[in-house]
Amino acid sequence: MKVIPVLFILFLLIGCSLPTESMRTGDKVIDQAKQKVESYIRNNYENINKITFSNDTSDPMGGLMIRETVNDKVDFSASVDPKELSVQSLGETKGFPEVKEECKEKICDY
Repeated sequence: MKVIPVLFILFLLIGCSLPTESMRTGDKVIDQAKQKVESYIRNNYENINKITFSNDTSDPMGGLMIRETVNDKVDFSASVDPKELSVQSLGETKGFPEVKEECKEKICDY
C-alpha cells in the first residue's frame, strides 16, 4: 500500500520536469524560423531595408513567436509553426510597410 503514494509522487515529479514546447524549440529551429520570417517579410512587403530580430521568442500559447523591427522604425511579431516553419500570423505596429500589390490577393512565396 505504501507503493501507491510513492508512485504518485514520482509521477508528479516526472510530469513537472518534462520539457515544454518552448524548451524543446532549439536554437537551430529559432534561426530557421527567423530566416523564414525574414523571407516572408521581404517577399510580401514593400521597402524593406533592414530587419532586426529580438531574442525574445516566447509565445503565451506555447508556440514560437519571432519579434522584429523593420527599417529601425516599426515593430512586428510573427507566430511561426515550429514544425512546419511557416508563418501563421503577423502582428504589425502602425507605420508598417505596405503589402506588395502582387501579394494582396495571395501570400507570395517565401
